[in-house]
Amino acid sequence: MSAPVLVTGAAGKTGLAVIRSLTARGAQVRALVRHGIQRETAASAGAVEARIVDLADGDALREAFRGVGAVYYICPNLRPDETELSRLAIESTLDVGVERFVYHSVLHPQTEKMPHHWQKLRVEETLLESGLQWTILQPTAYMQNMLAVWDEVIEEGIFRVPYPVTSRIALVALENVAEVAAKVISEDGHTGATYELVGTAPLTQTAVAGALGRALEQSVVAVETPTERVREALEGQGLGPYQVDTLMKMFDYYGRFGLEGSPRILSWLLGRQPTSLAEFVQRQVADGRS
Repeated sequence: MSAPVLVTGAAGKTGLAVIRSLTARGAQVRALVRHGIQRETAASAGAVEARIVDLADGDALREAFRGVGAVYYICPNLRPDETELSRLAIESTLDVGVERFVYHSVLHPQTEKMPHHWQKLRVEETLLESGLQWTILQPTAYMQNMLAVWDEVIEEGIFRVPYPVTSRIALVALENVAEVAAKVISEDGHTGATYELVGTAPLTQTAVAGALGRALEQSVVAVETPTERVREALEGQGLGPYQVDTLMKMFDYYGRFGLEGSPRILSWLLGRQPTSLAEFVQRQVADGRS
């Protein structure tokens, strides 16, 4: 693809991983960020251009989208107006004549009990009716999320989770998601496809703790954090009421139903087996996080 690929949410962990994967394939990337300081972050990942754009500003979006060959759209996490922001992005893409749109959705967006999943289903519906050449990616929970508690795992041998330790959740390595993102943008044959991106079978949190322990060569125990402490911790991070309530509903859903999926689609897209949890944890240890 000769025209640049535009990536929104470019300074987040997903956006940066997608930029790195696209540039590895030789793509030119135009990054959209929210703050000036994030320009350097996007550039360090390989973006040739980074623009500060408010996704609620239609005029700014249309100007940013002009001249690109494809849009990889990541909405800011846990936004109550995600449906409206995403519709504006889709409309702006159409307005300037960009035909290719890849949407970063989520595994099982049809789960109404999780508001941020449900909003993504509404966005998918809009995209299906848009007339664009679209592809939808639906990743499950990232393995990288556990790095938030990595120090506690090493120092105390405790893997704390905000739901029962019996909860079964399928995981995926972020770099596998980014590789597929670059693949579906760079190659023909993915228009009209919706791909679930799942790297592992559903795993209990006890099984995850076991994988951590084996890689670290120490005992690691999965422990459920009480609901009230989870809420207090989220509020202490400065999250607003919508973000806190949405995360609490997600944790409740995981506890009741898990988040299950199959690695077969991702295996086919990668042409190999996805990164396993054991491989991921061993890599973190080798990288010196222990």
